[in-house]
Parts: sequence; structure tokens; C-alpha cells
Amino acid sequence: MSHLFYQSRLARPELDRAEGIYMWDKAGKRYLDGSSGAMVSNIGHSNPAVLQAMREQMEKSTFGYRLHFQTEASEALAAKTAELSPPGMDKVFFVSGGSEAVESTLKLARQYKLAVGEPQRFKVISRMPSYHGSTLGALAVTGYAPMTAPFDPMMMRMPKIPAPRAYLDGLDMHDPATGLHYANMLEQKIQDEGPETVLAFIVEPVGGASTGALVPPAGYMQRIREICDEYGVMLIHDEVMSGGGRTGKFWGAEHWQTMPDIISISKGFGGGYVPLGAMIARGDIVEAVLDQGGFIHGHTYAGNPLACAAGIAVIEEIERNDLIGNAARMGDALKGRLEALMQRYPFVGDVRGKGLLLAFELVADRDSMEPLPKELNAHSRLVDIAYDKGLIIYSRRTRGGLKGDHFLVCPPMIVGDEGIDEIMEGLTAALDQFAQEAGLETGQSA
Repeated sequence: MSHLFYQSRLARPELDRAEGIYMWDKAGKRYLDGSSGAMVSNIGHSNPAVLQAMREQMEKSTFGYRLHFQTEASEALAAKTAELSPPGMDKVFFVSGGSEAVESTLKLARQYKLAVGEPQRFKVISRMPSYHGSTLGALAVTGYAPMTAPFDPMMMRMPKIPAPRAYLDGLDMHDPATGLHYANMLEQKIQDEGPETVLAFIVEPVGGASTGALVPPAGYMQRIREICDEYGVMLIHDEVMSGGGRTGKFWGAEHWQTMPDIISISKGFGGGYVPLGAMIARGDIVEAVLDQGGFIHGHTYAGNPLACAAGIAVIEEIERNDLIGNAARMGDALKGRLEALMQRYPFVGDVRGKGLLLAFELVADRDSMEPLPKELNAHSRLVDIAYDKGLIIYSRRTRGGLKGDHFLVCPPMIVGDEGIDEIMEGLTAALDQFAQEAGLETGQSA
């Protein structure tokens, strides 16, 4: 009997070891990590260079409290992160995970507006659906009812606008008019709330778990930047999942050449080796806050030297092996293979994403995009079938957490052609079994 508990009573086998894109349980069964855990293990498991960097750091120190010492590892990772960030975004604040990173961005934005004499600004607009973390502050800007509803009385819920899900609304995502349509919802919301009260807009450049690798329509990212500038609203990019190279660029927003005021990053930033995340901000924002007495925020493990040593090694492996380029190349190949599934499975309604941040969505009717019956529990059943076949994928409810089913297929950035073949073999077998169980029609193989 285990003394551990997490979200549910779901039982999984005990992990024995992991290497590259594979993981083995104690019984010796091998699994292909087709989702990089929770889109974390970007450079794969047990990378020798990262493990060696961690050993070397452990021989020096494993902890140095930020108020007592600077450390070589944290300074080096901060410098490298600033180098990889948009021009002028040269201040880095380390944390241990994505929720902490998002909380940090919200608190920095608020303290900056206090510092510049705009204390009336406190509202952070986000999207519905969206996911920005599990702490109360991050939940307040999350649009995912099953996760937020139990805690509504405990937090100040923030205003939401619809996520730009053009595929559900029957709009052409490649038409700039579509991007303008969704972006202008932000302007309307700012006006409705009172521009003088709006602090920030937080957005994932490429969607994560709640929207399933949603790619914004043409012109959307550029227009929201313009709107934020016009109304003095800070723009926060949540790159917890899309940052670190997975989309084929180090930052997801690079695909649209747009620049935020503050960025959050985690997950693949530390690659799963040690808990690690960061907030990156413009220097003038940080200096204004420090001039007013300091940033009222902090976490015990901020800038932990062991975590930062691992983070440096992860970035070095990404650069040394051109893993961002590989993510772009293999992502194109995998996306094409996923799109081909639509020929065999009429219930695959959409395939989307950038690089190796990819997803597909199941529907009852491709024309209307009506979701599958909720009672089929496709989001969990297909994952379980694939897991039994040795393929790990990641799922969520598509429509705000209440219905609909999408699946993230996001293998480590080291994946090659053989790995893609194995993913597709396992996924096809899983879809065949699910279709048979659910009584869904299938066509011929592509």
C-alpha cells in the first residue's frame, strides 16, 4: 500500500530506469515517452552531459541561499537565458516550476504599475480555455472549470476572452481577418473592464494542455501587442510549455516576431533533471521595482546552483546537437503523419501545433466539430490503451475541461525517424482499439 497520493487513485507501474526517448518499468516493459512526461523531458532522459554537470556541481555545493551568496551556476544560466531572450529582456528571476513562474510574472507586473504610479491597475485578462498553473494566483487567470471551480470562493477570478479556436468557429486561421477578429476581443474586454484597471494580458504563444497546442491565427500575436501598447497593458507570454525549443524556435513567440514585457518558462527549461523555471523581464521594469524598495516575492530554492547547473547543461545540449532544428524537422514529419490519420479515422477532427508541440482532437462530426459523447471518456480511455501498448501520450478535455477530447503528442526533441515510426504504430493500434470499443467507423489506411 502506497502512502503517496496525487490527483486520483490511478495506479501505474513503478519506474525502473529511463534513457533517451524510452522508459522501463520494474517488470522490464519499455514505454516510448511520446509526451516527454508533461512536455518536460525536451532533451530526453539520462543525458550523460547533463548528469556529469550535475555531479560536478554537487561536488561544489547543492544549495546556496540567494540572500547569502551569488553562485556561478545561477549567474551563468541567467546570462545565457538573457542572451536567448528578446532584446532588452535581460533580467532573470529563477523559480522551481511553472506555477511559480506565472505567479512571479503577475506579481512583478503589479509591482511595476505601483512603482510608476498606476495603483488602480490590478486586473489580468486571460483566455478561456487556458491553463497557467495550479496555485491560487495562477488559477485565477486559468480558464479550465474543473480545476478552478472548487476554489472560486478563495480567489479573485480575473476576466477572460475566448481563445482563438478558429477551427471550432469555422474560420480560416490563415486569414488575417480571423486574427483581428479574436485579438479585438481583447480590446473590447479592456474597454468593458475600464482601461485604467487592467494590469496585464497573459497568453500562451502556442497553447498548452488546455487548448492542445493551439496555434494563433495570422496577425493575432502582433495585434494583441498593439492593443496592449495602446492601453498601457503589460503583455505576459506564458512560455512554460512552448519555451525552450520545442516549437522549432527557442521561444514560441519567435514564430511571429512579437515581444512581450515579461515571460515565464519552466518544464523543458530544466528538461526534467531538476525542478527549474524562470521569469524574464525588461530591465526597466525590474529597475523601477527595485528603486521602490525591492521585489516583494521569493522562493527558497530560487537560483539553486544544482538546478541552474542542470539548466545550463540542458541548453548546451540543445545548442550542441541542434535540437531546435531537429524539433522543427521532426515536428513537420510527425504533424504530416498525424494529419494522415484523418483519412483513416473520421473522428479525428483536427491536428495542430508547432514543431514537437503537437496535438490532435477527436470529434463526433468533423463538419460541425461536435465532440464525442462525454460518457466515452475518450480523453482518458485512449491514453490508457496507448499506455498498455507502450506509448505515453497526454490528454485533456478540449472544451474548457467539461467535454471534448484532445491528445498531445510531444516526444523529446532528440526523436528521429525510427521514433516517429514507433509513435505512429502505437497510436494507430490504440486508435483502432478505441474505435472498436466505442463503435466508431474507420476507413482505410492512408
